Order: sequence, then C-alpha cells, then structure tokens
Amino acid sequence: MRILVAYLDTPGGADALMLGQRLARSFGGVVDVTMVMRPESPTSVALTPGDYNEVLAEQFRAWLEQAQAAVDPDLLGESRLRVGESVVEELIADATENDAEMIVVGGTGGGLLPGHTLGTVVNELVHTAPLPVALTPRGLRDSEVARVDEITCAIGRRPGATRLLETAVRYTEAGAVPLRLLSLVALDPEGHRGERAAELRDAARAHAQNTLEAARAALPEGYAVTAEVGEGGTVEEATAELSWHDGQLLMVGSSRLAQPRRLFLGSTAAKMLRVLEVPVVVVPSPGADDE
Repeated sequence: MRILVAYLDTPGGADALMLGQRLARSFGGVVDVTMVMRPESPTSVALTPGDYNEVLAEQFRAWLEQAQAAVDPDLLGESRLRVGESVVEELIADATENDAEMIVVGGTGGGLLPGHTLGTVVNELVHTAPLPVALTPRGLRDSEVARVDEITCAIGRRPGATRLLETAVRYTEAGAVPLRLLSLVALDPEGHRGERAAELRDAARAHAQNTLEAARAALPEGYAVTAEVGEGGTVEEATAELSWHDGQLLMVGSSRLAQPRRLFLGSTAAKMLRVLEVPVVVVPSPGADDE
C-alpha cells in the first residue's frame, strides 16, 4: 500500500506527514512524499526565467529532503518533485502513475475554529480525485498517537454506500481494529416533530442494524463491530453528540452528485468536517458497474 502525502513546507504539510505515517503504520504501507511546483516568472530582473525556476526547484528539493528526514525510515517510500500548472492534476497523475492507495492532504491551518479548513487546492481535490483522499485536522503533527485504533464509517442510504462499507471493512481487517458504523439523524425542531421524528429515528436505527449485520458477515469472526445513531437538531449537533478521540479515522462517501469513480464532498460530510478533529477519508463514488 502506497500512501501519497501531498507535501508543503507548512504546518499543514507537517500534519499530513504525521497522518500519512499513521495510516502506513496501521494498514501496512509506505509513505511517498510528493511536492508540486508551479513554473513561475522571475520576480527579479537579475534572473532569467530558466534561472528562477532552477532556484525554485532547488528550494523545493531541499524541502523534500526535510520531509523525508521527518518520516520513520521503516515507512519511507519515494519522494518526487513534479512541475505543472495545476497542482491537483499533478497530484492525481502522480497517484495514478505510482499506484497510490490514497492522497493525504493537510489543512490550511491558522484558523480559530476546531476541525478542518479546506484550502483551494484541497477543496478541488475532494471534488475531482478518482481515489480516496485523507483530510488531516489541524495540529495532528503534535499528536503522540502512532496508529489508527478505530474506524468510524458514516453510512447513508444513497448509491455508493456499498462501496464505502466495503472499503471500511477492508481497512478494518488490514489494521485489525474495531469498526463503528454511524447513522446520523438531524431533527429540525421546526420540521421534524412527533411521529415524523420517531419515523426518522426508527429508520436510522434499522439502517444501522442492517449495515452492522452486513459488516459482520464480511469480516472474519472476532472483529469488533458496533453501530451508533447520532441525533441532533443539525448534522453538526448529531456529529458532536458522539464520542471522538485521537486515533479514530472517519470514512465518508462521495455525494450522489459525484461522477462515477470520482469524489464530490457532499453537504453532510462538509458539515461533519466543521466540528470534527479526527482524520477523515473521503471514498470515491463507485462506477456504474460497481454497485
């Protein structure tokens, strides 16, 4: 398993390096570090365009060496510097050419709110990538947790849920960790009252139980699998009601708006990101022949 870390010499880049190592250590893989350099025009008249880009490339190579030094030698794979106008296109091409399992990206950092902050490049990546993208919460670089100790899978009832569950089960088995299946119920106090609220709760519990049975059937005997229903006035409240801790990994699926085998971060997942401080893996939509 190759885990591609999209690296920048920033706090977010350090967060991504830490998550990449945690994933590789947990699921049996190596960390590849890739940086993308956009060709630029010189800012000084003393440099020709060719000179400027060579100076820039030298700096990027130095940053790559620093990143390599920060990775556990037992987990270190390859490092690559790519040059292109589109960072997202270069990252996807690099992942495809080198058979990466997923791309790990850091947040923009510097915010006052908890959870995830998606910059322009990351936002584009989670709406176009053909492979899973792992989003790193701010500050993970300071964590002392070395491995994933539980996977939480947020399963909806839309197309693509089967692919997401299969992915979560595969990682659960690879990491020999517990699996928690999550169903959320957002009860708008103005629109969901009485019988309607009860119907939503019952449907969520039934869905969680059905998914639980499917996961247990797919995993070898002895794996811990549980199901929970989060309830609140909003998705954010329903998410925050549940217990979360460093060491968990949340897996969510693409929105129904995604093109086959592509990502598209849906509104529910986006709302969850606002309140979560655990890593999140977004799994692509299945192809037409996958469901």
